[in-house]
Amino acid sequence: MSPSPTRRTVLTATAAGGMALGAPTAAEAAPPGHRPPATAQPPTRELRALLREIDPARIEATVRKLVSFGTRHTLSVQDDPARGIGAARDWLLSELRSYAAVSGGRMTAELQSYVQEPAPRVPTATRITNVLATLRGSLTPERVYVVSGHYDSRVTDVMDATSDSPGADDDASGVAVVLELARVMAGRRPASTIVFAAVAGEEQGLYGSAYMAQQLKAAGADVQGMFTNDIVGSAKADDGTLDPYTIRLFAEGVPSSETPDQAAIRRSVGGENDSATRQLARFVRDVADNDATRMRVRVIYRRDRYRRGGDHIPFLERGYPAARFTEPAEDFAHQHQDVRVDETGKQYGDLPEFCDFGFIARVARVNAATLWTLAQAPGTPRGAKIVTSTLTNSTRLVWTRGTEPDLSGYEIVRRETTAPEWTQVIDAGDVTTYEVDLSKDNVFFGVRAVNRAGLRSPVAFPDPQA
Repeated sequence: MSPSPTRRTVLTATAAGGMALGAPTAAEAAPPGHRPPATAQPPTRELRALLREIDPARIEATVRKLVSFGTRHTLSVQDDPARGIGAARDWLLSELRSYAAVSGGRMTAELQSYVQEPAPRVPTATRITNVLATLRGSLTPERVYVVSGHYDSRVTDVMDATSDSPGADDDASGVAVVLELARVMAGRRPASTIVFAAVAGEEQGLYGSAYMAQQLKAAGADVQGMFTNDIVGSAKADDGTLDPYTIRLFAEGVPSSETPDQAAIRRSVGGENDSATRQLARFVRDVADNDATRMRVRVIYRRDRYRRGGDHIPFLERGYPAARFTEPAEDFAHQHQDVRVDETGKQYGDLPEFCDFGFIARVARVNAATLWTLAQAPGTPRGAKIVTSTLTNSTRLVWTRGTEPDLSGYEIVRRETTAPEWTQVIDAGDVTTYEVDLSKDNVFFGVRAVNRAGLRSPVAFPDPQA
């Protein structure tokens, strides 16, 4: 007699549209009834070649190397060459510099440091250091995309800076994704700039990410998308069920940075599901939920999990579109735990033996497909508006033409107000205004840009223009 399904099994299978748990073959990557969105973009030959270079063995080596530093707690020792967060910091910089060395000068690697004065979970002034690699764009370098993981770790007591804190899943797995992306992209020429970031201070309060986001904001950086990879190391839940071909993407609706005037507009048009971050999440589904990544992207319509937070939040708070990748179901015995074996023989602790390095490699492919397509495609259209100066049963959209030299035109997308994804696409041509013979009161519209290579931008959701 087969065992009864657990509640998680039922819920996961339902969310996946009937996808069976276990290890499906490549032919099962698109299960029955799973149709790509109308806005989906098939992977290019260039992208498929890039994805093939992502190496699970290198990812495993990165995770194990980070674990070897004993603890990477933000408050741990910074001047020991073998143990503590300082040793991890120096190794990360060395790795990123080795990738930059083959980039022909396009990639630079650096430390981004500041002294955090006493604050919650930081009892004394502490230097917090992010390790960054920047791959400068060749065509539109002013447009920036950021991908991050946090290299600090913790155990049960968030203030314990001396006990072994392996942090394999949380979050050496995310840092391994970032390093592997930097490695495979270093020798390539993205049109726009990509920043690869290993940040510190996450477990103490998102300090490193907040500093990076603030520095970008102060510099006036045009960050059009940010992704954090946090706890992406395993597809096994705490009850043993497996979902190895799904990754969650948390994407907020109502923007964290929304002003009262922006809130009034959102309420008037019903735009709760159409923030820039939700459009970014739809873009991820368009370009990374396919046979090339062998992954299903399960978009979750909230900023993060209950009682949790991540390094995308400081970016959201500063008005940047940002989202979080996290494994499909967490095992809480293997995160934020002292390394120990209890009286029943159960092993606790965030150890590398509980990571699935093939799964992390597939998560890296989802990130790579997203970032590379974003960097090669046009930027999100600016100035998108729906003209509301007169009451009519048609819809006229206007927008500002982009400055990309390879821009070829625009598309209008639409969907029913109750639909989660765009369902219709109209070729508008190389214009900055377009009229559709449908009422703006009954459907949602958006605008996206197209370049000569056929790559599409994320969708811009229009505000009303009186």
